[in-house]
Amino acid sequence: MVSVAHVIKTVMGAAEPMGTERVTLPNALGRVLAENVTGPRDIPPKDNSAMDGYAVIAADTAGAAQDKPATLQIIEEIPAGMAATKTVTQGTATRIMTGALIPNGADAVVPVEDTDSSSTHVAIFRAAEPGANVRFRGEDVRQGHVIVPAGTVLKPACLGMLASLGRAVIPVFQRPTVALISTGNELVDIDETPDDTSIITSNSYSLAGQITENGGIPLVIGIARDDKKDILSLFRQALRADIVVSSAGISEGNYDFVADVLEELGVTVHFTRVAERPGKPMVFGTKEQQLFFSLPGNPVSSMMTFEQYVRPAILKMSGHRRVFRRTVHAVMGEDFEKKKGLRYFLRGILKEDGTGYTVITTGGQGSGILTSMVQANAVIVLPEEKTHIARGDRVTAQILDPSFGATEEPRFLVP
Repeated sequence: MVSVAHVIKTVMGAAEPMGTERVTLPNALGRVLAENVTGPRDIPPKDNSAMDGYAVIAADTAGAAQDKPATLQIIEEIPAGMAATKTVTQGTATRIMTGALIPNGADAVVPVEDTDSSSTHVAIFRAAEPGANVRFRGEDVRQGHVIVPAGTVLKPACLGMLASLGRAVIPVFQRPTVALISTGNELVDIDETPDDTSIITSNSYSLAGQITENGGIPLVIGIARDDKKDILSLFRQALRADIVVSSAGISEGNYDFVADVLEELGVTVHFTRVAERPGKPMVFGTKEQQLFFSLPGNPVSSMMTFEQYVRPAILKMSGHRRVFRRTVHAVMGEDFEKKKGLRYFLRGILKEDGTGYTVITTGGQGSGILTSMVQANAVIVLPEEKTHIARGDRVTAQILDPSFGATEEPRFLVP
């Protein structure tokens, strides 16, 4: 058996970022930018007003107060999108709207709520400092500067920024296609009625969900019977994908043919057993740039090995740099016995208690208990050398749930 660390090193060494493609801006959310985007011009292109109010010379408002306003002559009104035609001079002001260009001569904007005006004059009740309420040329974007660097995972703000730069089409890393094969005589699909000897294939759907969740493009090839010819046929169909993921058929039984099929297809197999639980039987192979993962058939084992190895490979191939889950140290809320020499991945329920984190298992950790994955928001990772974890010990927890820490009420309103 090989160690979990060896598996991660081998898999991540084989996974390489895909090529690039150009996508339209509305389709770029969550994709990884493939090249630096620089500013083609200054934004804003000229100084403009951040408020509805009056463009003034700041020195003209010195000492202004509620009981002693500074009174200035209004010489012009500038709506947004229009330029001034007059210069602000001592004793004058221009009525200005948000976004309108600052007129020549003015160096500050007094908000309308700090004023009272007639058609010809404005009374100012609060002094303004030079630069007050002015958006200066280039304060957001400088021409030629890198604004969105390569490797950025594009979020909504990035789309808005790219739109303001006039980038309707942008280069991003391609997403890998992931072929998915389930094997087993006992499996039937979701639209079939199982009898006492058959089960509905859950792996086809949970693994497809994991692929989609992490940016891969699932290609569900189907269910192969425990027959070498049938398995080979489905694997041949899967060869058009960047990654091939199968479940079951990798133990040492008389009907486990996946390893033989991989060998016949010219796949280099790097290991077949991992010192972990769940997921000890697991095959990883490569053929040129293609990756092959043959995962255990039990639902929890297949999902957990996908989580630890296939997920980061998909993310790296999609151009991501941060490909591993966030981890925290948590206080274990129960005793747990384990076998020495294996790294355990337990389904856990992680909670934040105000001073730190606590975690307990979801209960039974059998590899066929799929409800444990439904309940889990974290994975408790127990190292190989440990045999006993006592209640109160500190353990490492991977956070599975992206909404962990979210609340029903806004915390910032709590005193």
